[in-house]
Amino acid sequence: MNTAVKAPSPSLFFLQQFFRDPRMVGSVIPTSRFAIRGLLDPIDWTGVRCVVEYGPGTGVFTRDLLRRLGPDARLVAIDTNALFVDYLRDSIADPRLNCATGSAADVEDILAGLGLRSADFVISGLPFSTLPPGIANAIMDATARAITPGGAFLIYQYSRFVLPMLQPRFDRIDQGLIWRCVPPARLFWAWKNADALSDDA
Repeated sequence: MNTAVKAPSPSLFFLQQFFRDPRMVGSVIPTSRFAIRGLLDPIDWTGVRCVVEYGPGTGVFTRDLLRRLGPDARLVAIDTNALFVDYLRDSIADPRLNCATGSAADVEDILAGLGLRSADFVISGLPFSTLPPGIANAIMDATARAITPGGAFLIYQYSRFVLPMLQPRFDRIDQGLIWRCVPPARLFWAWKNADALSDDA
């Protein structure tokens, strides 16, 4: 499927958005390919039907995910910045991709609006350390509910700030560190037990 960039200069566009709202974008440069591979490579993407991405930006993770997902999978990209959402729609021509402008705290409503009940995996690079505590906790709670048992919340950050937020909400937390990034990226895989019966199961 065609996932080629049509819009020019994704790095420059990303930098412009960083200067517009550095607290929400979180980094002056897009995520490195080493962090992307480090976070995604351990996952068996065979049979995955639905993935949600928070804060896709110019789509560096989005494109890699689409290369890994099967033809019947769905990828839902959620960003509060409508300019990023428009950029993704203009630059990635793939029917599996659904872009939504909104808060990650509304992930359940966004999925429901697309006729989807839950997600196998949720991926996030949101800068939790700079988010207001109420918003950060609302995102964590909604994400834990939205993930299918057996799935996981995949996070890349530049500190361990997020770890105490994950521990009470998920059954197992795996961690990694990618040194070939500036700064080094910390990776988290927060798993929801496959036998954990949720209220909506």
